[in-house]
Amino acid sequence: MSGAGLLVQLLNGLASASSLFLTAVGLSLIFGVTRVVNFAHGSLYMLGLYIAYSAVGWLMQASGGAAWGFWFGLLLAALAVGAVGALVEVVLLRRIYKAPELFQLLATFALVLIIKDVALSIWGPEDLLGPRAPGFSGAVQILGHQFPSYDLLLIVIGPAVLLGLWLLLAKTRWGTLVRAATQDREMVSALGVNQSWLFTSVFALGAMLAGLGGALQLPREPASLALDMTTIGEAFVVVVVGGMGSIPGAYVAALIIAEIKALCMALGDITLLGLTISFPKLTLVVEFAVMAVVLVLRPWGLLGKPMAAARTFAAQQVPLRRSGWGGKAAMALLVLVLAAWPWLAGHDAYSVILWMDILVAVLFAFSLYFIMGPAGMNSFGHAAYFGLGAYGAAILLNTLSMPMAAALAFAPLVAGIGAVLFGWFCVRLSGVYLAMLTLAFSQIVWSVVYQWDSFTGGSNGMWGIWPAEWLSGIGFYYVVLICCVAGIWLMRRMLFSPLGYAMRATRDSPWRADAVGIDVKRVQWAAFIVAGLFAGMAGALFAFSKGSIDPDVMSVNRSVEGLVMVLLGGVQYLAGPLVGASGFTWLKDTAAIYTEYWRFWLGLVILILVLLLPQGLAGTAYYMRHALRWRLTGSKAAKG
Repeated sequence: MSGAGLLVQLLNGLASASSLFLTAVGLSLIFGVTRVVNFAHGSLYMLGLYIAYSAVGWLMQASGGAAWGFWFGLLLAALAVGAVGALVEVVLLRRIYKAPELFQLLATFALVLIIKDVALSIWGPEDLLGPRAPGFSGAVQILGHQFPSYDLLLIVIGPAVLLGLWLLLAKTRWGTLVRAATQDREMVSALGVNQSWLFTSVFALGAMLAGLGGALQLPREPASLALDMTTIGEAFVVVVVGGMGSIPGAYVAALIIAEIKALCMALGDITLLGLTISFPKLTLVVEFAVMAVVLVLRPWGLLGKPMAAARTFAAQQVPLRRSGWGGKAAMALLVLVLAAWPWLAGHDAYSVILWMDILVAVLFAFSLYFIMGPAGMNSFGHAAYFGLGAYGAAILLNTLSMPMAAALAFAPLVAGIGAVLFGWFCVRLSGVYLAMLTLAFSQIVWSVVYQWDSFTGGSNGMWGIWPAEWLSGIGFYYVVLICCVAGIWLMRRMLFSPLGYAMRATRDSPWRADAVGIDVKRVQWAAFIVAGLFAGMAGALFAFSKGSIDPDVMSVNRSVEGLVMVLLGGVQYLAGPLVGASGFTWLKDTAAIYTEYWRFWLGLVILILVLLLPQGLAGTAYYMRHALRWRLTGSKAAKG
């Protein structure tokens, strides 16, 4: 490529950097002050684009096509999203600030579901492309190449917003309080500052910036219901690379990532030693590769600072106890009912398929619980191992022509190999940094699978992944049941083995565990590998139960759904992932049958459970049972 062409690509990178910065800076600001990992930030961005589409259309029609209608419509969209953010903070988040951070994430994920269906009901399922920006609809000549004039405007807007935020935070009393809260929220509260309204204003500003970022994309990309999850992934990358809570860091990170992407586009396809490398295809993976490298070398980001230890579940953890005779009898009865279910349901194909989905979800959720609860390691990318197991089964069956039984047996090893490799890096981090590194590795795997057409089928996925003929139908139901029961039983046995006790010791106090001779990182690595193996088993069962797979099996959505299952059930309890996965899968399937807006109702149920049952379904049942036992014991003692 010529020097002029390279310059144009670098200018494209600058425009993309401004867009990335506007998307991520609000998330960085919110996290820096409130410590909320806001999964709904991408939804606010999407909402800004949709509102801008309607506001600009209405204002330009009312003004006879005047330019001010377009620009005022963008501003109005940003302000509207800011108001939505303030309402969310006051009505929802203010009530759960003292809850563990993962429950806050669960609440914001529920908002993702609700906002998506609200947008669907208002604007419909079709993509909506807005008008060109008045005065910036053409292109300018730069060294013989055409460059969109609107992109030049975006190049200016990014640094302008950065400067405005710096002045706001450095030169105003409100900014001083925000910076102080970023460093020590408790001290700010002790000084008499109304922390609630400070948090509301910060969340509203962060939401407004997300809305502005979305609104400014109106002439460049269509409003789409898929923008929420794709946007949140990019925003997380920028925030983590720049440093959690660092606004200058967010701009530097956006600049680095956007320019690397632009350079990949400029290089095109290059052949070295007979091997053709398609650099444009690397644009899907490069940002997550950058995040992984930064997290490994400098976990707190380029311009961030090491964070204080995050709140964990360790202090609230209910000690794991072996089941008594009553618990064992209940589990045995449940397994017997599941074994007899095809006959109890009259061989109803739908109910058998639903129970297979539930069993696979339970195994996947329990594998995630294995590292989240007893080991204290949070993962945002556990779907990577689910997907590796699914694709491992498909490739072993179709490409290598293995028998179905052998493919099912060896597929979890594919996921285990991934867990060995990724876990070695992940266990060197903790808290939100560990969670983000798991997300980075998961997205890297997703990007490879999505683009390797000749081996994985690319975006089309793989087909014809059916069980052997003698296991088709109800026969495979029993394979799923046996594998899930055996997998959960083995993981439960491990939790009461020396490995399980060592895992809980490293979770509760890694320094004390190290002092008594426990190799903390090796124990955590072993736990990571076990969880990856059983997640891979769930993925392989999923592939054979559906007959086909695509890259969505390892998407961010799948990882977040795993988190939702564990948290809904209660991460402190062995029964939590079983109850949470069963309830979530059943609710999702049932709601999808009866209404087009099933995400709205599912999100609403999750919000209600978060607000009313912060210990999860299993935790609530545990406390109710013990409260009843205490009352009965107390009444007997009083009579005596």
